[in-house]
Amino acid sequence: MNICGLITKSEEPVPLKSISVDVVVRGFVADVVSELRYHNEEKSPVEVVFVFPLDDEAAVYAFEGLIGGTRIEAQIREKKQAEQEYEDALSEGRQAFLLGREENTSDIFTCSLGNLPPDGEAMLKLSYVQALAPEPDGAIRFVLPAVLNPRYAPQGSEGGNVTKSIPRVPKGTLPYTLSLSAMLESPYGINRVESKCTLEPLRYRAEDRTIAQVSLAEGHQFDRDVELLIYYEDVHKPSALLEAGKPGAAPASLMGDPALLLTLYPSVPAPKPSQKATGEFLFLLDRSGSMECNTEYSSDSPDSPMRIQSAKETLILLLKSLPLGCYFNIYGFGSTYDSFYPQSVEYTQETMSKSLQRVKELQADLGGTEILQPLQAIYSQPCREGYPRQLFVFTDGEVFNTDEVIAEVRRHSSSHRCFSFGIGEGASTALIKGIARAAGGSAEFITGKERMQAKALQSLKKALQPAVTRISLSWDLPPGLKAELVGSGPQVIFQGQRCLIYAQIRGQHQSSGSTEGTVVLQYQFQDQTFKETMKFSLQAQESDRLPVHRLAAQALLQELEGVGEKEKEKQRLALETSLSSGVVCSQTAYVGINTELGKPLQGPLTRRDVPHPYLLPFSAPGGPAVINSVGMSSMSRRLVGGGGPMYMMCSMPVPPVPCSADCMNEIEDTLCSESLCEDVEPTPKKEESPFLNLVSLQNADGSWPLDSDLASILGLSEAEISSKSPAQVALNAWATVLAILWLHINAMEQKDEWELLEAKALSWLHATTGPQLAECVKAGNAMLGSGVSPDVFEI
Repeated sequence: MNICGLITKSEEPVPLKSISVDVVVRGFVADVVSELRYHNEEKSPVEVVFVFPLDDEAAVYAFEGLIGGTRIEAQIREKKQAEQEYEDALSEGRQAFLLGREENTSDIFTCSLGNLPPDGEAMLKLSYVQALAPEPDGAIRFVLPAVLNPRYAPQGSEGGNVTKSIPRVPKGTLPYTLSLSAMLESPYGINRVESKCTLEPLRYRAEDRTIAQVSLAEGHQFDRDVELLIYYEDVHKPSALLEAGKPGAAPASLMGDPALLLTLYPSVPAPKPSQKATGEFLFLLDRSGSMECNTEYSSDSPDSPMRIQSAKETLILLLKSLPLGCYFNIYGFGSTYDSFYPQSVEYTQETMSKSLQRVKELQADLGGTEILQPLQAIYSQPCREGYPRQLFVFTDGEVFNTDEVIAEVRRHSSSHRCFSFGIGEGASTALIKGIARAAGGSAEFITGKERMQAKALQSLKKALQPAVTRISLSWDLPPGLKAELVGSGPQVIFQGQRCLIYAQIRGQHQSSGSTEGTVVLQYQFQDQTFKETMKFSLQAQESDRLPVHRLAAQALLQELEGVGEKEKEKQRLALETSLSSGVVCSQTAYVGINTELGKPLQGPLTRRDVPHPYLLPFSAPGGPAVINSVGMSSMSRRLVGGGGPMYMMCSMPVPPVPCSADCMNEIEDTLCSESLCEDVEPTPKKEESPFLNLVSLQNADGSWPLDSDLASILGLSEAEISSKSPAQVALNAWATVLAILWLHINAMEQKDEWELLEAKALSWLHATTGPQLAECVKAGNAMLGSGVSPDVFEI
């Protein structure tokens, strides 16, 4: 990401005064209404422009305004038409408002309110619906994006960058506030709600705990996204919701017929232990300057992990967990890119050790954030037959060409799966979710004090699974009815992962017929056929907001968009789908116009851009940044030609900086070049944890050597360990048993991070020790004073 936009004083009037958000979460669906309250305190009419983030999967379906007591419902139009109607209304002196998605990404929207008169007030109301996914621990995750990071745009890049012109003010000085209230409903009961933001106490609205309410505490600083982790009593029960069509809509149309949302949890079994996992594993790591930042932009969380350090530890664990015989490579990217090897190499003790040393030396020293070229370089390498390609992408980056990156991944989706990780607050949901969705993988977000390592290892487990094939759906419905999928249906299924299916029920239901339907999901896994059967009610529920229809439309739009210039028919279908459903896409926008004629403009309206907080994305190796006498940080002054030492930090209040947006746009691209960093004090080296030290000692085949380093971690001498080894047991087998015991004694909280490398170690032990393994475990427990069950060693 780049630091762009002007760093401004907060003295300039900002008409936006507050943002109020009401959320209703029913099961796995969130219906959200955001109200933006404006007041023009100036003596002339103004135009207010607010650029804000939304989740990539949010389906925006309604926009309305209350201006001067007049309620105006916006209409969805083809985008150019909406923009022209808005401009025409302003030139005629009418009040108008416009809402549209940005050109090259699906997670940034712009809201414009024009001709707000002196002392005038307005309320704009935005409505959207979103399907929610469970986390690995079962929590349902709702996120209201509040952090809009600047998009990095290299010099000479084509197209606009809307984040470049957003004014930035010091954290804590924003002129508007945020409030949020959420009503939660689940037939299975609500256990608790957690968040990294401060919440008011959870209040239950029903004795059986099926309805609850929670609110965000006052004082949110827009330095982190508002995240709610909702824990239901039984999150893995399948569910079905049939929603009646829109009154007056044409039968057999997307909005006219009932829409069905099925939520299934297919029971994909664990792979057979005898099957050897092979593959080509490619790791693409963001090494731009902002990776020196902590994962959380907050002064009250100074101990949140540094992004590059967390990524390096994650790579170590991933390298140690790979199966023998696979192929791998590691790429780094920023303004340029590099790779450990010209092409993927076989995973051996030699290549693992060499790569491990290089990982430890990695720095965030490659400038800006440009991901397209390294992706093209990866895809230019031929795939290895019998070694399915798995791509892991780690980035905090905000790129200017998100749609182009996703399209590149989609073009090669038949040859690989992509697992993506968004690091830190405000990571682009369009980029992270988009590339995972395009290539049949999964997306994860790491914020606050969350550990990247656990989520990455969970994804590696998915990548090591054999592919699920021949996915199909069959329906059993009463006579006169048939089901049609919306979109292409499920393309990939992972163990324990939720599967969403959207369909429409066509035809006429006979009143004397059955009131139930049945759907069967069938798939093959490791030469076995599995079926998931679910019954659902055919009694459609009425809803004014039509959330299931909107979600189905959004799912269809995500398939149709980004298909390239040659597929004009799909673009036409996307436009028709957007206009009929009211769900905004790249080709449409909402426009609302007050039909009461005003006075024609005599000149351009005064424009007021709504600011965002300034969150400087660099960590502080030497303490707080020094602000000099003219109000410019030493870093900024150095970058525009001043002298003095350069300091970097992650989040700090910055006084007004007399620097152009173009200048700030290049901070990250030039960060850590030799000319800038020659007098930076080196960052004190963080001491590695005993856990990571132990992992680093493991061999590629899964064994541990008995040496002084292992002895030090165990708190014993090498001679003492050797003397206690059972007779006729190889020392490396004895050392491996002790290492596994240590993990169970000292690192159970991080078990998700070492399960795979433990499995590799156990496989090696069973192949080398035979019946003596039980004796080794007993002797190891005695020496370490532990009571780890032999069951852990599968004996």
